[in-house]
Amino acid sequence: MNLTLKIWRQQDANTKGEMKTYEVSDISPDMSFLEMLDVLNEILSKKGEDPVHFDHDCREGICGMCSMVINGRPHGPKQAITTCQLHMRSFKDGDTILIEPWRATAFPVVKDLVVDRGAFDRIIQAGGYISVNTGGTPDANEIPIPKKVADEAFDSATCIGCGACVAACKNASAMLFVSAKVSQLALLPQGHVERKTRVEKMVAQMDEEGFGACTNTGACSAECPKEISLENIARLNREYVGARLSSENI
Repeated sequence: MNLTLKIWRQQDANTKGEMKTYEVSDISPDMSFLEMLDVLNEILSKKGEDPVHFDHDCREGICGMCSMVINGRPHGPKQAITTCQLHMRSFKDGDTILIEPWRATAFPVVKDLVVDRGAFDRIIQAGGYISVNTGGTPDANEIPIPKKVADEAFDSATCIGCGACVAACKNASAMLFVSAKVSQLALLPQGHVERKTRVEKMVAQMDEEGFGACTNTGACSAECPKEISLENIARLNREYVGARLSSENI
C-alpha cells in the first residue's frame, strides 16, 4: 500500500503547529496503524529528521495511550477498538490519512500527537478510590452482590481513560470518563460509604480542569473503544444530585 499522511506537527504547547505531508510506500495491510507510523519514523530518522511523536505502551488495547484522531474520528474509522488495534487493511491503497492529537483545552499538546492527560489523573486523585478501612480480606462470596450489579460495575471498570470521549465531544466533556469511574465504585457495597463525597469531589475537579459540559449528543459513547454506556452519565447525575441535596453546604 502507498499512502499519503497528513500529520499534525507541533513542537510544544506554546508553539504554533501545522499539518505536514509525508509519503509512505510498501505498507502491509496486516500492519497496525502504529506499526505504520514506526515505518514512517524509521524513514524520518534515516533522513536526520525529527520523528513523529506519539503515545503508546502495551499496543494491546488496554493502556489507552494511543490517542490520536484519524480522519476526524478518535482512534480511527472502526468501532470499539483503540488506535493500536486498527490495521492498515481498514484503508485503501492511495488513501490520504489525516492524523491529529486530541483537541481539548484540558489536554494540552506536549509534542506532535502527544497530549497531557494529567487532568484525568487529578480527577481520580480527587475521589476515584476507596479510602475507608474495610478490614481484612473477606471470602469471595461473603458480601453478596447481585450479578446484574456486578456486571454493570465491571462494564464501567473497563474504561481505560484514553480520552476518546473528550476528543469526540463537541464540548470536550469528560462526563463519560468521570461517570464510569463514579459508577464503578458507587455500584459496589465497598464504595457506598464515600459515594457522596466522591462524586462531589470528582465533579468539582472535572470542572476545575476546564472540561466542557455534557449536552447528551452521545458522541462520547459512540467513539469509546470500550463502549462505555451513556447510562453511566445518568447514574452520575443521580449520584451528584443526591449528594448535593444531602450536603451540609446547602
